[in-house]
Amino acid sequence: MVAISSTPNFAYMNYASTYGAAVTSTSSNTASVAKSHQESTSASAAATNVTLSDAARAALADRSFTDVITDARGKLAKLLEEAGRTSPIKNQQLAVDLSSLDNRELYAISSDKSFTEDERAAAGLEMQRRLEAALAGPAAIARVIGDYTGLYKAAAAHLDGLGPEEKASADWKAGRDAVTEGLKQLQTRPGNLPSAGEHDPVSIYLKLADSGGTGAGQSMENLSSNARTTLDRLYADAKAAGRVPSFSRSSSSAQFIDLSNFSSRSLSSMVLDTDGRFSNEEVRAAQTALRQKSSATMMAGLQNATKSGDPTAFSQNVIAAFSSLSPEERQAAGWSDKMYQAALDSYSTTSKLMQMINSPAAAPMAASQASWSRASLLPST
Repeated sequence: MVAISSTPNFAYMNYASTYGAAVTSTSSNTASVAKSHQESTSASAAATNVTLSDAARAALADRSFTDVITDARGKLAKLLEEAGRTSPIKNQQLAVDLSSLDNRELYAISSDKSFTEDERAAAGLEMQRRLEAALAGPAAIARVIGDYTGLYKAAAAHLDGLGPEEKASADWKAGRDAVTEGLKQLQTRPGNLPSAGEHDPVSIYLKLADSGGTGAGQSMENLSSNARTTLDRLYADAKAAGRVPSFSRSSSSAQFIDLSNFSSRSLSSMVLDTDGRFSNEEVRAAQTALRQKSSATMMAGLQNATKSGDPTAFSQNVIAAFSSLSPEERQAAGWSDKMYQAALDSYSTTSKLMQMINSPAAAPMAASQASWSRASLLPST
């Protein structure tokens, strides 16, 4: 369980108190919980990715912080209304999906006392979730390849992408300085976890993962409840417009219910339907949407690997994608442990082959093969 603090929540700093609470609250089930969290965190797949144009990004960046607070309050109120809730927190967990809020808006909610304690806590949990999302995949790769450099670079990129108000805080500077120190140490010892001080967000994240303290996202119960509410609202909107709601695009007279904007975790809660909230048709529609998201993830990983020139890149991308999904998401998407093991085996085999090819012993053979190839191309005399 992630601790909730009434003070402003800075994701990389609040981790320290969260870690202490997580360790204190663990009991006889710590070992099993820690094992599952070592292999995964509830992370980025829970959020819906929103692509903004350069002009839109510039407009958002130019807002005054007063405007940011106003926008954040309006968006939060709308999210609560759509979810049929009065608080974004339930049982110390996120009860609404805050992924549509940008980083400045989250910081505004977490740091401005005009927001309620629950609202500030919810913003802090979402900030923590985003940090976990940024580190989950790179952490899994670091464990496999024995090099923490990529993990610390991911932390640096995440912190650098936060808003100017947050980056002006002493807390941000302490976290960023720790990451810089970590990267400095990794230049000479990439296989050793740096000792960068108590404010190091990477070190704190890894400790939390090992103790079962990660997973700041919404519970499946909350996700399922919110998905039900959202679906019912979409149905009501369609009927109010005089159209029949449908999950098929082929009917021109019906109102298409598009599930592509639902997060992967929301879709997973529909597919698993542990509470029996959804019809068979709704479950099938959620399965289709989730498969499309999974396929897009794999295709993006393949394209990225093709461009990288690294023979192990695709297996690393699969490891990262798998590790960034919660166990429920994997189950709903059909991503089994065999898939993860296959990616590990592929990485191991490819790495060993590359080491053999690049070893000094292979050089004479390569030279001999090159000479034979050149000779075979010469005209016979």
